[in-house]
Amino acid sequence: MMPVYFDHIRSSDGLVTTHDATRAGFVDLALEKSKRAWPLLNDARNLLAAASKANSPAELMGIKHIHGKLLTAAGLSDKALNYFSRKDKEQALQMLVENILEPAGEKFAEELVFRFLLVRGDTLGGSMRNIIGKLGQKKFDLALLNALKETGVDSCHRLYPGNKQKWEQINICDADVDLHPFRGLSWRTCGKSRVLVYNLTVPLVKKNVDMCLLNLSHDNFGKEQRRDPALYIAAGELKGGIDPAGADEHWKTARTSLERIRTAFIEKNHPIHTFFVGAAIEKEMAREIWGQLQNRTLSHAANLTDEKQIASVSRWLCGL
Repeated sequence: MMPVYFDHIRSSDGLVTTHDATRAGFVDLALEKSKRAWPLLNDARNLLAAASKANSPAELMGIKHIHGKLLTAAGLSDKALNYFSRKDKEQALQMLVENILEPAGEKFAEELVFRFLLVRGDTLGGSMRNIIGKLGQKKFDLALLNALKETGVDSCHRLYPGNKQKWEQINICDADVDLHPFRGLSWRTCGKSRVLVYNLTVPLVKKNVDMCLLNLSHDNFGKEQRRDPALYIAAGELKGGIDPAGADEHWKTARTSLERIRTAFIEKNHPIHTFFVGAAIEKEMAREIWGQLQNRTLSHAANLTDEKQIASVSRWLCGL
């Protein structure tokens, strides 16, 4: 019997991310970053307009509605401000005026906006790392929903993101269902109930796992059930970063995580399937993944930039 991955991968070369896919991935990220930068640029324009009304840096202290942006320009993040008292904030503003804005002379307003953008831009860069993961998850979500449509389901529920474990029944044929982010999916088909959850802390391995498939219904999903190794069917790692420079490091992290998962479940006499999905897969990395597929260390693998491969993994998960 041919391995399940053979319907879309016949060699390690089939896993390698193409030049065109890498370029397209960078374009998607650039567009997403530009879209998210618009509010930041608008804030900067408003700050410049307000600051230009002041005759000196000291007068900025009297413009109350820009104090938040002034603190940002002083190098303080929103998170850092939670640890600052009112007096601390006043001292930070005074240091901004004396050490940065006054030495800039007549260009103090431009210097202020430059400092503001420097800090906010760094924050945007940090948030983009989370966005990359979410974009990768969304692509996988769409493939999973399409696979469920093909399979036919009796019911399907979506788990809302956040701390509250709230499930909502959805119609997978609804064209807009993919527009809403979710933390997990639950479906019932052919008498089987399944739950797929993203970013689940698995008690047995004491680590966060990107994707876990469990043998239970959504209304039975809870902390106690997560502790039962017998309910786990599969676990996978999803790496959505497209930059080839980070590909090897992402695979090493995923490989270590998957090894830890396999060992933990084997020790409980309950081996489970493991799989890997990545957007940036280089040749050497692809050869190692292919080797793990052939010796059945990995049950499945796919390149996130290849729709056929993602569809194959999704159909496989829906059939487990």
